[in-house]
Amino acid sequence: MADIILHHYPTSPFSEKIRLVLGYKQLAWKSVIIPSIMPKPDVLALTGGYRKTPCLQIGADVYCDSALICEVLEQLQPMPALYPAVQRGLARVLAQWADSTLFWAAMGYSLQPRGAAALFDGAPPEAAKAFAADRGAMTAGMTRLRPADATAAYKSYLRRIASMLEGQDYLLGAAPCVADFAVYHPLWFSRRRVPVMAGILDATPVVLAWLDRMEAIGHGRVDKLSAAQAIVLCAEAAGPAALVDPFFQDEHGIPLGSRVMVAAESFGPEPTEGELVAATRTRYTLRRVDERAGLVHVHFPRIGFTLKPAPGA
Repeated sequence: MADIILHHYPTSPFSEKIRLVLGYKQLAWKSVIIPSIMPKPDVLALTGGYRKTPCLQIGADVYCDSALICEVLEQLQPMPALYPAVQRGLARVLAQWADSTLFWAAMGYSLQPRGAAALFDGAPPEAAKAFAADRGAMTAGMTRLRPADATAAYKSYLRRIASMLEGQDYLLGAAPCVADFAVYHPLWFSRRRVPVMAGILDATPVVLAWLDRMEAIGHGRVDKLSAAQAIVLCAEAAGPAALVDPFFQDEHGIPLGSRVMVAAESFGPEPTEGELVAATRTRYTLRRVDERAGLVHVHFPRIGFTLKPAPGA
């Protein structure tokens, strides 16, 4: 099998989610550090437009969005399982809530002025301004919680998480599942990336103990790789892997082979354009050719993304 390559940066919460999943699965992986803000020419060479972090590359296949990346890693290494047999649906729904509602409450709390100042402590003033401008562009049109509202919501969510952990080590039982990794990463950001804001966690000691258990999983076996090397590996691959699920589920009246655009519903809505080669129950796959990366299949989950014909198609 081709190398597992994660394109990420250290302070990215969703990247921490996947780094920890890789550690849980005990998978060896290559680390490509990418910029936290645009421009990201090496990322776009692989994705064609999608610019959020992280993305996972295996040969000439690029997987976007941490929810889909978890699915891919589960297929590669089924044990230990991310999706419990008895509560599979509950685990997925809880993870989706954590990646959206919980995440934005945590960010609204953690990145209020005191937290943002701590995050960029020691960096030149223009770094904070550039980050704010970049995230402003990514959230254009979104309704975001004000700091006071985010704080109130975050406190409530932490109490609910604590209730779930009463009498058990993890959210749904004796072993971590995808929900644990999704709930973990926004809390990790508050605790480890803006520790000046971590006091909000002190009211829920059972959550702190769970965070310690999750953190102890670690990131597995990691080697460094440059972005240029990753693009070469994509270009030199024998081609994208065979599609796992050939079933075509048509919800849009768009046939396979059409030129389409896939974009996130809200945060980071930059589209990727390509030829639709798969639309299964759970994901879209676009075929595109880049002058540097060659032939690439870019994969997106259905949930959280939109599909429409490309202009002129």
